[in-house]
Amino acid sequence: MERDERPPSGGAGGGGSAGFLEPPAALPPPPRNGFCQDELTELDPGTNDRAEQRTCLICGDRATGLHYGIISCEGCKGFFKRSICNKRVYRCSRDKNCVMSRKQRNRCQYCRLLKCLQMGMNRKAIREDGMPGGRNKSIGPVQISEEEIERIMSGQEFEEEANHWSNHGDSDHSSPGNRASESNQPSPGSTLSSSRSVELNGFMAFREQYMGMSVPPHYQYIPHLFSYSTHSPLLPPQARSLDPQSYSLIHQLVSAEDLEPLGTPMLIEDGYAVTQAELFALLCRLADELLFRQIAWIKKLPFFCELSIKDYTCLLSSTWQELILLSSLTVYSKQIFGELADVTAKYSPSDEELHRFSDEGMEVIERLIYLYHKFHQLKVSNEEYACMKAINFLNQDIRGLTSASQLEQLNKRYWYICQDFTEYKYTHQPNRFPDLMMCLPEIRYIAGKMVNVPLEQLPLLFKVVLHSCKTSVSKE
Repeated sequence: MERDERPPSGGAGGGGSAGFLEPPAALPPPPRNGFCQDELTELDPGTNDRAEQRTCLICGDRATGLHYGIISCEGCKGFFKRSICNKRVYRCSRDKNCVMSRKQRNRCQYCRLLKCLQMGMNRKAIREDGMPGGRNKSIGPVQISEEEIERIMSGQEFEEEANHWSNHGDSDHSSPGNRASESNQPSPGSTLSSSRSVELNGFMAFREQYMGMSVPPHYQYIPHLFSYSTHSPLLPPQARSLDPQSYSLIHQLVSAEDLEPLGTPMLIEDGYAVTQAELFALLCRLADELLFRQIAWIKKLPFFCELSIKDYTCLLSSTWQELILLSSLTVYSKQIFGELADVTAKYSPSDEELHRFSDEGMEVIERLIYLYHKFHQLKVSNEEYACMKAINFLNQDIRGLTSASQLEQLNKRYWYICQDFTEYKYTHQPNRFPDLMMCLPEIRYIAGKMVNVPLEQLPLLFKVVLHSCKTSVSKE
């Protein structure tokens, strides 16, 4: 999503001996929803088209398509889906007439949901299982009475639906997650966005964590995860060997990675006070380096010749934020949560920055801290990281792809290879593979959410996350 914000202004302030401190104006703003034209041209010289600009009918942000009957942005689409799926009942502290704009839409959830209903968002187009795509793509906006809107806003409609299900039972388990195929095998398109699907498939421990999660439509494809059930008896660990083909492909994936330490200087003298503009400039340089590493990675992939340049461009422009986040939490975590954390510790936000920090930013902070501790606990190996990255990248549900079926097969290939390796290497951790895969939708969700965090709030966000994670680890 393109942003209008610019890097915060301000000089270097107080000396120039810190290695990274350069005038922020010399650096481009960090890419937000794709990457700069030079990088696109490097993969596909013919990529010069721009999408038609449309406006969300709820908040006025840039619309991404027709969602639940009306033209809206990803943020309002996800908010509406979460509110309906989780039967949320909100309250307005004012007069139920709050202004809805891109910057103010998070201030009142009641008025945001109210406007979604008034503008014609169709709650019956949301699938009960939380799966992507909606029940019927031909359904347009709906007009409902003020009485029905009030019943939804007050929660009365949800209570009646709950009573209906309790009276009629739910013994057939009619969720698509349970009837995906005649052989009762999980669907390759199963997602993690529905707490009900998660519960039905045995992931009770994760239910609360993912209850409110809404995943953008092109972030959905994580196959076969629901074949793991915590209710199923675990077989005793057995000695086994790694399939030769799995070993070969994993070795090729790891070889494609640049595992050398990041080259962006992150050293700073003691006593130096870092400004917001300087920290922002450093974050830009890090994002630049990490992005170019992903472009180089694509050209070394073992399946590079199997897909078109157009598909690679489409995949990278949709997943680069997730790839950078995954690498920052794993193979580059010592530098990010060590050297970068030392730099952010020298930055002191102003009172205005603290007061203007958004609720969306707070949610990103909480989820990033949770995810960091999850990865710190798992101690992800380079082989697992390489497989997770390939699985996340090979996303058949991204729009504009020309070889979706081929991507699906590649995704499955590396899914099973990762499973094979994990079960071979970590025999006494039978839940390790599903634990790793459960991290991917969280990464996708956080990456999507970070797009909505104003650029000027990123320095404070990184300071809080890195400080919290470094402090908690040092106490262990």
